[in-house]
Amino acid sequence: MPLPETGFLRLPQIVGDSKSKPPVPALIPVSRSTWWAGVKSGRYPRPVKLGPRITAWRVEDIRRLIQDTVV
Repeated sequence: MPLPETGFLRLPQIVGDSKSKPPVPALIPVSRSTWWAGVKSGRYPRPVKLGPRITAWRVEDIRRLIQDTVV
């Protein structure tokens, strides 16, 4: 799945969701608990609250994380 230039990604779009139909492949292959521990420690970007029950991450931050990890 190509990433859009701007916008937001929800957690299943980042760490994947094998139970959805069709399955969503992971951009960052870690578990949800590992992702949240990384957010807490500062290893992964901080989320943005879009609503009371909606948490997302900026595409730009995820793109930068992937680029920094690969390089």
